Formats: sequence, C-alpha cells, structure tokens
Amino acid sequence: MNQTNKALTLLGGITPSQFLTEYWQKKPLLIRQAIPNFTGLLNPNELAGLACEDDVQARIISFKKDKWTVKNSPFDEDDFTKLPKADWTLLVQNVNHYLPEAADLLALFSFIPHARLDDLMMSYAPKGSGIGAHVDSYDVFLLQGAGKRNWKISAQLDLSLVGNAPLKILQNFKAEQEWTLEAGDMLYLPPQVAHWGVSESDDCMTYSIGFRAPKTQELMHEFLNYLQDNISADGLYTDADLALQKHPAEISSTMVKRVSSALQELTWDKQHVADFLGRYLTEPKLGVLFTPARKISKAEFTKQLTAKTLLLSLKSQLLFTHDNFYLNGEKLAVPAELNEVIKHLADKKYLNITALQANIHAACSDALYEAYSAGYLCFK
Repeated sequence: MNQTNKALTLLGGITPSQFLTEYWQKKPLLIRQAIPNFTGLLNPNELAGLACEDDVQARIISFKKDKWTVKNSPFDEDDFTKLPKADWTLLVQNVNHYLPEAADLLALFSFIPHARLDDLMMSYAPKGSGIGAHVDSYDVFLLQGAGKRNWKISAQLDLSLVGNAPLKILQNFKAEQEWTLEAGDMLYLPPQVAHWGVSESDDCMTYSIGFRAPKTQELMHEFLNYLQDNISADGLYTDADLALQKHPAEISSTMVKRVSSALQELTWDKQHVADFLGRYLTEPKLGVLFTPARKISKAEFTKQLTAKTLLLSLKSQLLFTHDNFYLNGEKLAVPAELNEVIKHLADKKYLNITALQANIHAACSDALYEAYSAGYLCFK
C-alpha cells in the first residue's frame, strides 16, 4: 500500500487536505479501522518494562477512595506487583524515542508538519480504569491498540476542576458523544475538547499521537532569550539635561520615557523568527540524552555512507527553513549542493546516498560527521 492509500485509510477515506480543511483544530473525527489489524507495538508487560528504564518518562495514575494520586518514574518491578486489579493507568511518554516501530507509526502522520509533532504516548489500563475527564491544549489522535476503550467527549465550556487533585480533572463533565473503540479504531480531538476514556477490557492499550501547541507566553519568553543572544545595541543611557529631583529615590518619568524610547528601537525580522523557531522547535526535551557513536574517522564515515542507510536517531529532530537546517537545537552547516539531500533526510528520517556521486558523499561527510559522532545520526 503506497503512502497516499495509507493516509486515506488512516483518515477514514478522506484526503489529508480534506482533513486539514474540515477537521484539524475544528472538530473531532472518529475513524473506524484507521489501521486495520493493528494489534499494537508492545504488550502490557513490555510497556511496564520500558517504564522501568532510568531515562524513560512515565506515570502511574491511581484513583482510590475518591482520591487521585500520581507516581512518577523511574519504576521497578515492585511498583507494578503492588498495584490493585483496577483503578490505575500507566502512561509512558516519548515511546518514539525508544522503538523504531513507534517512529514508523508516526510516519503515517507526516501530512502534519514535523514541527508540530510532540510525541507518541502509550497507556495501559485494566478494565474500568481511566485518568478522568480532562481537556488537552494540543491536538491528539487516540489510536486503540489491544482491547477496548470507551470515549466520551464534550464541547462544554465549564472547565472547573476537582479541587486538591494532582491532575486537572474536570469537576462537572457532561458527555455529548460517546463511542467504544476497538483495535485499529482512532479518534481525533482538537484542543480544548473535553474527553474521558475508560477501559472496557483488561488488555486495553491506547496510543496517543500528540501535536505540540506552545503557549504564546512561552514563545515570547523564549524568543526574548534568543534576541538577547543574537541582537546587539550600541550606545549608553544618557541624561545630559538631568535636573534636580525632589526625591532622589524616585525613578523619574523622564527616565521611564527615555528607556521606553530606547526599547522601541528593538526590532527583528522574519529571518530572526525563522532562526529562533529552528532552534526552539528542535531543542531536545528536558532529560533527553544522546549516546556518542563509536569513534570512527571521517574516512570510515564516508565509506559507510556509500554502503549503508543513514538514519536520524530516534531522539533527533531535524527541521529546515528555506535553506537553513537545524538539528537538535543547533544550526547545521549544509553546503548548497546538499540542500535537497538533507531536506530528504529531514522529511523521511533516513538517507540512502549509495547512488549519488562521490563528491556528494564527501560533502555529506563534512556536513554530517560531527552530528553522527554526537549520536544524532546512526547507520542501519
């Protein structure tokens, strides 16, 4: 099945363009058998094992005696053997950082820009369990793996929360629509749609493909930090016409006016914004670490380029604006003759250049050798 047919199946027969026009950030969409015969990537025991790894971000959310509790990773085997038969959920973030199969699953959603992708989260819940009614500030596709999960959704405006809870659980959830999803079914929800999922079987595994939506406040804060490092201004504060003040401790209106005028001289252009976004959107999440590759010479690296497929590390993010490339928060030096080659690597997450000319191999070595050495790239 080619990529176009996969997208049509994934979206229930509508095209990606139709989906973006009619549903994206507008209204929910239920898709039966979005991925036919989908049984999932891990079983519950394997997911629990992943949650026990030191660098994996995971949570166990429990509900007991009308009280919510959250326990964060790392976990060990005892954390799971002590759990009750019901009323708890395991959530594991960034599964795409650890499983190549998860990265393959996310590739089906490439009709949405990589810059918007957050992660693949997996959850397991025994029968009757869930994490309560809530809203998300991001777009999400809820793909059912093994088992069944009942979803209730609402466009309600009442977003008051349960008091003293470690989670943002809606206090007055009123369902407006309801479906039970089985293996391969998928529900798309835009931001701020209230939803509540409850497992209807003991093997319930749900895959949440989330798309980031940074808060405007966060973008402003990070962009101002960027400007601090990338824009300079000449001159000093001057007040040659300084007059005596009644109160020497007072910050005068004249001083406020002068500094206000100086700050209004602060300007930036679209290239500054594009450069900021390239760095900001590819910056690895807190706690993400890369393991340096086995040390090889640039000559050996060039040789391997001619014989193997080069892959982005599962934790890596490579984006570009026009002909500027950004890898894991840093600008990547790419010669003009490699622009299309590296764009392919960014789009497809892999690069097979065995058929390209020798001079391209050498240029790729110069551009990518350090990134490979840092563990940002690997060979297959």
